[in-house]
Amino acid sequence: MLPDATLQVPASMMTLLSAFAPLFTAPSFRTFCGLACGFLAQPGKRTVCGMLMGAGLSRAWPHDRAHYFFSRARWNPDELGLAAARMVVSLLVPAGAPVDVAVDDTLFRRRGKKVWAASWFHDGSAQGPAKTGYGNNWVILAVVVRLPVMSRPVGVPVMAKLVIKGSNSKSRLWLARRMAERLAAALPGRQVRVTADSAYAGGELKGLPGQVSWTTRLRKDAALHGLPPERTGRPGRPRVKGERLPSLAKLAATTEFSQVTVTRYRKTETIEAAVITCLWYSVFGSRPVTVVLVRDRPGHGFGIALVTTDTSAATAQVIERYASRWSIEVAIEDSKQLFGAGQARNRTARAVEATVPFEIACQAIAVTWYATAGRTGDDLRERRRNSPWYKTKSEPSTSDMTAMLRRVLIAARFKQPRPDQPTCEELHAIRLAWEDAAA
Repeated sequence: MLPDATLQVPASMMTLLSAFAPLFTAPSFRTFCGLACGFLAQPGKRTVCGMLMGAGLSRAWPHDRAHYFFSRARWNPDELGLAAARMVVSLLVPAGAPVDVAVDDTLFRRRGKKVWAASWFHDGSAQGPAKTGYGNNWVILAVVVRLPVMSRPVGVPVMAKLVIKGSNSKSRLWLARRMAERLAAALPGRQVRVTADSAYAGGELKGLPGQVSWTTRLRKDAALHGLPPERTGRPGRPRVKGERLPSLAKLAATTEFSQVTVTRYRKTETIEAAVITCLWYSVFGSRPVTVVLVRDRPGHGFGIALVTTDTSAATAQVIERYASRWSIEVAIEDSKQLFGAGQARNRTARAVEATVPFEIACQAIAVTWYATAGRTGDDLRERRRNSPWYKTKSEPSTSDMTAMLRRVLIAARFKQPRPDQPTCEELHAIRLAWEDAAA
């Protein structure tokens, strides 16, 4: 057996990693820190053995130790995602503010019949007319934050659930609702505002907790009803919904539009919108919803129709909230192209269900590290100096974040440890003290 070599981790990174210590045993936590740093420092393939190479531990640890961590170690991927969400919310979301989250699904392409839960799924990013692919389909939940150095909303993926055909997990909406409910339970006192596209609207959303609101795009064939009438006092079951409303096209023709100024996709513009309070009984049951008809250009009809259970939100807030949903599309692309999520070749059920949530948590750690400790101002100037053709570059990109973190992690491996540096136990104690002070 090779000795249990330790990895030199920067104090700023160890402060974030220590938030995950309660989820693991002491040996598994050391493995988690090594694989997480190796995953983020590896410029090549992020396979399981690639993580060991990225951490510089390929000669010090047997590769079985890394494979054991994903296939048999006793840690819960759901708890890992919740810990990542608490970390992001506590450090990047203002205290007491509502937590905006976006939900979407993506396909990580795989090969082989023995890969757990792999099948044919819709793949919107596939080239050609056949938008299908073979692999593992994951539902991703991201916390949407505002960073001081970026003008656009940033989606930070924190939780991921595997779609498994032939079980309850075959429904993406079923998985999305349960992730939102678990997140709300992990953030008591916080409003969780979920935004998703039209695929995430169905009967599974009936009976949502009051702490969770849901905003999505309204289907054109949606059956809308008026609010239930007042009780007549006569015996019998009271009505649970009002009269059926006309189609969206007829509502747009008869409803008055007003001008609204919104900021979306980095542009501030004035558009027209109409607001209707009603019921979408087949989806949200008896919970009232607000329908917003958006018209980008003056004229007849409407462009898109949005629906939200957050009836207290202003019209501009609903439109901007749905526009910020695009941040999860960017985050998923970054996960695949920059962070290398899904490149691990695990096949067994336990390993497949644990690897992507681990990689998603690493991405959340990287973004949080840059926002809290890695941002110096020199990285952007250095990037513009090395790439003078980017004359209009004014904000750091995700590749800038990963490059800076990679340099810091690699440099820490070659620095001699100093006696005045805090230990892992001391960093964990400081972290707990911060949480107690903030409570």
